Amino acid sequence: MTNYKIKQLEKSDIKQAIDIWNDVVIEGVAFPQTELLNEETGLEFFNSQSFTGRAYDEISGEIVGIYILHPNNVGRCGHISNASYAVKYDKRGHGIGELLVKNCLTKAKELGFKILQFNAVVATNTSALNLYKKLGFTQLGVIPKGFLLKDGSYEDIIPHYIEL
Repeated sequence: MTNYKIKQLEKSDIKQAIDIWNDVVIEGVAFPQTELLNEETGLEFFNSQSFTGRAYDEISGEIVGIYILHPNNVGRCGHISNASYAVKYDKRGHGIGELLVKNCLTKAKELGFKILQFNAVVATNTSALNLYKKLGFTQLGVIPKGFLLKDGSYEDIIPHYIEL
């Protein structure tokens, strides 16, 4: 069994992190972003977050997943955080997503956030939906056709939240 750990993303990790992030963007079924990151925009993007974590294989050092954590809003709603998770394509189904989310919940609380909210969990992302249910997130309803898929069709999104 491989041991995965999570640490803060470092500048030397940017290339691997960008590759994982861009793969999810290219798939077009989970992230709202359409623009791919390069080393310059990736460094700026990941550094602009409240925290960017990387899951890595302790033996090989390979980065197998990343997450970003940041405020969901400002001012009177600044206590609500938001996050996104990306697992390397060939490492999916190995518990890395759960490790990322659990670490993110801890980090969000450490940073003073009171709630973690997901604005747009795509209804066809069953692995994410099952994980969030397992971890105790509350579904807030359904936004019909809230996500534009890569093929030009629309899919429902299901916002979620959990108190920290």
